[in-house]
Amino acid sequence: MGGALIPVMSNSGSGNQGICATNPVAVYAMENENTEEELIRALALSHLTAIYIKQSLGKLSALCGCVVASIGSSCGITYLMGGDFERVCRAVKNMIANLTGMICDGAKPSCALKISSGVSTAVLSALLSMEGKCVTSAEGIIDDDVDKSIHNLTSIGADAMQATDNMVLNIMTNK
Repeated sequence: MGGALIPVMSNSGSGNQGICATNPVAVYAMENENTEEELIRALALSHLTAIYIKQSLGKLSALCGCVVASIGSSCGITYLMGGDFERVCRAVKNMIANLTGMICDGAKPSCALKISSGVSTAVLSALLSMEGKCVTSAEGIIDDDVDKSIHNLTSIGADAMQATDNMVLNIMTNK
């Protein structure tokens, strides 16, 4: 996480995001004795979800990339729990409701702490979703439609957090 020259699975150009979209899903599958095919499907779902969300954020955003990658992980883990499309959508909404607003202040070793928060939230969101629990459209930025909820997240990350990005850069360069 500190730029070490160690090969990792990247996602959207980020090794940290790749670690976050891969390892939690793989560990969950191993611990719960899912099949290799289930693992492959869950990893594909995790990475494709992260890519789908990231493509609307742009190359750089003040929104921490672990938010995006953790949403992917939650989808993969929900699938491994036996979740269907509706349950996966609920997990996404739970993740967006919980983690939106986490800022990126540059790739560094402390990213591991943020990824830990994201992964914990991914498992919690998956468990809640499997129990039929989901943040509703009556609350915050969540919409009944999962794609609109994702759009709300990416609008905040790409547009509304521009001032935050400038402030973080200002703080970092004036230490």
